Amino acid sequence: VLPACLLLALLLLAPALAAQQERGLIFNLEIGELCLQSAQCKSGCCHRASGLSLARCAPKAAEFQECSPKSIYGVYYKCPCERGLSCDADKTIVGSITNSNFGLCQDPQDSSRR
Repeated sequence: VLPACLLLALLLLAPALAAQQERGLIFNLEIGELCLQSAQCKSGCCHRASGLSLARCAPKAAEFQECSPKSIYGVYYKCPCERGLSCDADKTIVGSITNSNFGLCQDPQDSSRR
């Protein structure tokens, strides 16, 4: 009888446990939450305003907003572009070292703006 009650309790608690894991303490972080890597954020951008500030999840850059090219570092001063847009920026190693590799998000399909 006890195992049946235990099984019933687990079946009733399963949806609550699954809902709890949709947003975690380490991954699937919402905009504004503290992060260490962009992979932790639902948006895909862990942003810091300055070298001394804490990084927080932020939305990706929209068209005509400042952006950074995607990098392996995982924390950005300017978020990468939303899907479908490209960041027209200095992609050289010097630009990433001097932190001057910012650009503007543009639609690569929009040839009238080139």
